[in-house]
Amino acid sequence: MPKLTCTSAQLTCTFGTAPSIFNILPLKRVTTANLPAATIMDHIPMVNIVPFAMCTSIANPMVATATTAALGVLTPMPCIPLTVTPWIPRKTTILIGNTPALDDTCKCMCTWGGCIKFSTAGQTKVSD
Repeated sequence: MPKLTCTSAQLTCTFGTAPSIFNILPLKRVTTANLPAATIMDHIPMVNIVPFAMCTSIANPMVATATTAALGVLTPMPCIPLTVTPWIPRKTTILIGNTPALDDTCKCMCTWGGCIKFSTAGQTKVSD
């Protein structure tokens, strides 16, 4: 059963070398498990989605340049997420301020080719 995501959810990227933490600004005044709840529009780089340590995508210009300088040996560079499109939701009926709520089955694509997914929803306790 999908869970709504909130601040402190853990993210992974297919090209990142470490997990990251999802951040939600408490602007919507809606909470899940007493933490700010997310919508599909919470995809802002360096605000909602913070770096995944190092990036290994050759589509990333910094990685491509470093790899070329290393004579073709893949050289990871610091991750700077570039998520310009909203999260891809599954069909949901839950809205937060007329925007679909974000659950832990949604995905977000980085411009450098990485697929960002939730490994945890951020909820440690769910109450009725």
